[in-house]
Amino acid sequence: MTASPTSSHRVFNPAAPEADALLYLHNVLKKRKYCLLFTPERRRRPGPQGPKKELIDAVVAMKRRNPNWGCPRVAQQIALAFGVEIDKDVVRRILSVRYRPESDSGGPSWLTFLGHMKDSLWSCDLFQCQSATLRTHWVLVVMDQFTRRIIGFGVHSGVVDGVALCRMFHRAILGQSLPKYLSSDHDPLYRFHQWQANLRVLEVKEIKTVPYVPFSHPFVERLIGTVRREYLDRTLFWTTADLETKLFDFQRYYNGHRTHAGLEGHLPEPRVEGPASPIDFGSYRWRRHCRGLYQTPIAA
Repeated sequence: MTASPTSSHRVFNPAAPEADALLYLHNVLKKRKYCLLFTPERRRRPGPQGPKKELIDAVVAMKRRNPNWGCPRVAQQIALAFGVEIDKDVVRRILSVRYRPESDSGGPSWLTFLGHMKDSLWSCDLFQCQSATLRTHWVLVVMDQFTRRIIGFGVHSGVVDGVALCRMFHRAILGQSLPKYLSSDHDPLYRFHQWQANLRVLEVKEIKTVPYVPFSHPFVERLIGTVRREYLDRTLFWTTADLETKLFDFQRYYNGHRTHAGLEGHLPEPRVEGPASPIDFGSYRWRRHCRGLYQTPIAA
């Protein structure tokens, strides 16, 4: 029996399977094309979608208004203000794409030193700064070593003696409950008999650090560096009264609005009315601190 041409073509054509597969693929591509052309909304790829636009805008705005803040500080301030936990690496990715710093804006960072803490322990230290007219001013800073809270500043212009040091200390602790211990370094100024007699009258025991080892006095040393970098190096003062006013402004900002890495993003000074409610991304404004050097978000 003679085979028909059709049957012989099907049997002996080796390219038939490849042709069928090519036609099938062509039809699938045509359907896919028309689905993409006439589908009202394209489906997004599966996976995490990333932070919302409101959160991204808040991160970028906070970095732009506070260019010397690092990613951990920005993440902590966002969590404090808006109640949204955001990882510092997410902040870093957002800023790497959407934020371009100006040429003169740098973000200094520093290591968190671990130190020994005792109940009711304050630390004090002295440093110098120069006024706009290059007049030397001495500043005594007193801080609570456990909460990292700034107790106060004492300012003196000129040479410091025992009487002036006591006056600066009383100015710094004005209105505060006294601690049991006060940590200080081996500066010769603390050897004045007026200073030692003053501590005995106040019933405060002085604890000395290890000589020539700044790491044994880490918290107040770091605080002085913060005051210099974040404030005094970025502003001018003219008189002793002007310096006291500006240091008081920084104290309020540092204690009540600036997050602290050593406190896991919390504030050194807790709010009297309790924790603040998270802010809505759709309604907030910016509060200025230290005469506009820093800005933090608050509810509108």
